[in-house]
Amino acid sequence: MIMNRKTLLLAMLLAGAAPAVAQEAPPVRDMQSWPLPETLSPEGRAAVAALAAQKMPDPVPPIAEVRKLIDMMQAGMGAPLEKRYEVRIENGAIAGVPVRIVYPKGVDTLGTGPVLLNLHGGGFAVDSGSLTETIPIAARSGIPVVAVLYRLSPENPYPAALDDALAVYRALEKERTARRIAVFGTSAGAALSGQLVAKLASLGRPMPAALGYFSGNADLTKRGDSESWMPGPPFDWVADYVGKTPVTDPVISPIHGDVSGFPPTLLLSSTRDFLLSPTAIFARKLTEKGVDARLVVFDGLPHAFWGYMDIPETDEANELIARFLKDKLAAAK
Repeated sequence: MIMNRKTLLLAMLLAGAAPAVAQEAPPVRDMQSWPLPETLSPEGRAAVAALAAQKMPDPVPPIAEVRKLIDMMQAGMGAPLEKRYEVRIENGAIAGVPVRIVYPKGVDTLGTGPVLLNLHGGGFAVDSGSLTETIPIAARSGIPVVAVLYRLSPENPYPAALDDALAVYRALEKERTARRIAVFGTSAGAALSGQLVAKLASLGRPMPAALGYFSGNADLTKRGDSESWMPGPPFDWVADYVGKTPVTDPVISPIHGDVSGFPPTLLLSSTRDFLLSPTAIFARKLTEKGVDARLVVFDGLPHAFWGYMDIPETDEANELIARFLKDKLAAAK
């Protein structure tokens, strides 16, 4: 996954990421300025250091331009992944909603078998992962992935994206039981994945076999500790996404509802991820309510690193994700 560093840095910024090392020494020593840990792979250290050396775009370009840049990023990073993993990508629509379907080698159709439903990251406003978050998972799990190209904010505030996700989920459920579906997402996609499960619960619908919740926030009412000492995005697209919906709503902030019926959930984050706190808090809530919740925290890497860094830790994260989702689908037969 190789691309122009400035474009990649902008992609990180728009996905809610930021360099793990400050560009200039701040007046107060904090997590941004601490040296990188020795626990990182050499490739990981080099990738983080290279990104930290780049300056953030100021001002942030208009949303239309940003989307073009991120689409270029997905195409540029997706092409080598497609070749490496020997997958087939099909653009289409399900229930009238645009989707990308990633077929692993040897799988030609969705049929009635197990399927993975992906809700991509990108601050609810851009598509920063419908290829990079899905290709490795489809290939490593051997299960096709349907990436929902849901409507984006600010033009389409909540519940537009959730409605699109729910429509695709219901369409997939017509061809197989809910226990043959697993849902996963990163960053904004993690938040949306949690909202989809909360919505299904509120409707009394059967739960999917598993939930992959990777560096997200299930409580939009408050900021966690990691957000106070980690660099986050210099803008607030959450407000654009939420629109007029109260942030205490138990679907938009699932932690305010009953999560006891959630499916087995894998949660990922990293120690230099600004959404580490909300990810860990949600893991604790799920565990308290008796849900099979597993929290895995990588060391020294920035927000959602698995979506844009070609490093050994990304392979490790993708293998964890694929194995968890595959195992839970197999157990739910």
